[in-house]
Amino acid sequence: MPYRNVVSATAAIGALPRPLRAVLSSAGRRDRPQRVHLRNHPPRLRRQARPLLQRRALDDTREPNVVSYTALIAGLLKNGMPEDAVRVFRCMPERNVISWNAMIGGSSQAGLSEEAVTLFLAMCREGVRPNQNTFPCVFTSVANAGALGLGRSVHASTIKFLGKLDVFVGNSLVSFYARCGSLEDSVLAFKKMKQKNVVTWNALICGYAQNGRGQEALDAYNAMRATGLKPDNVTLLGLLFGCNHAGLVDEGYALFKAAQMEQPGILKPEHYACVVDLLSRAKRFEDAQKFLEELPFKPGIGFWKALVGGCQIHWNKELAESVAKRIHMLDPKDTSSYILLSNVYSAAGSWQSVSMIRREIKEKGLKRITGCSWIELHDKVHVFFNGDCKHPQSDEIYMMLELCLALKGWRRQCCTPDE
Repeated sequence: MPYRNVVSATAAIGALPRPLRAVLSSAGRRDRPQRVHLRNHPPRLRRQARPLLQRRALDDTREPNVVSYTALIAGLLKNGMPEDAVRVFRCMPERNVISWNAMIGGSSQAGLSEEAVTLFLAMCREGVRPNQNTFPCVFTSVANAGALGLGRSVHASTIKFLGKLDVFVGNSLVSFYARCGSLEDSVLAFKKMKQKNVVTWNALICGYAQNGRGQEALDAYNAMRATGLKPDNVTLLGLLFGCNHAGLVDEGYALFKAAQMEQPGILKPEHYACVVDLLSRAKRFEDAQKFLEELPFKPGIGFWKALVGGCQIHWNKELAESVAKRIHMLDPKDTSSYILLSNVYSAAGSWQSVSMIRREIKEKGLKRITGCSWIELHDKVHVFFNGDCKHPQSDEIYMMLELCLALKGWRRQCCTPDE
């Protein structure tokens, strides 16, 4: 076309498979993209286009300020473009607490926990004073990294910079300590909070549940109800999880049935999946299958995996094989179902079946998700993968593990790391 304007660019966007190119093309000329560009297209496209348009607008601005830079950073992080966000952040002539919070919060939400913590430390070094919006994101990132010692230092920083903690910072503090396994500190932080809301109680209940303290989670729930607060979907999920791992089957099932009667609006698929897991772990396979048949929606793969997980615990090969076939029909490339079935055979001593499953995984080219764990020691987080020998002290670690197994009278039956 010899002459192009906003109208022609908008029409082109609707016809192209990759309309973002057309958006940028029109934005590069005198005619500016108008709201009709974004209104005429799906939400996913609008989310993708927004940071690109913001970046173009920033280039066209004669004197970009902190607000425009921060808006661009937030848009880039929300759309999964952290490297671009970092470049923009470094180019900022000046940064304030809001721009730092945008980078820290966006990195935390994107799962970049180490980057978020590093940004927080850099923020403090540059003399920028953190505020109430800074610390919840930092506590979330530190909890994700399992860095209890570092989290204690961040807690000290909250006292230094904020003095009194509001309910939002307090909630994140309760959750952080619980997720790092320090329940005493979590309960202490909870008790010190003068103002508590549903999120506060949820942090405590879920903390008990995650640490295998199902009865304490129920006690906290009863105390919460006594204050007049109503539970939400997170409360129920935490309670079901706690009852599940504490063997409180009847209590967990009763809570679910009560929610069905009193608050059906809070029930979500994950609650139903928890009940399937609860019944399966308790060896109540008939009840679990009946529950699956009576679901008000079509169960996804996760529900059937929960049933196979119970089969693994109780060596139910027949049911595990039947459910695994159903999972393979739903998703032939799902590796975890093969692993679960292999574990069932292993627990039952069917080593020939284990070899057959492993051979099938290799033949189909399926990739296994490597499991890992971590521990914090001397202010450093050490990450270990399954069969890992890369740690500089791996020989000593395996020697100590063998000693512990021997002391407990266990026999080590596992493959070598190379296998």
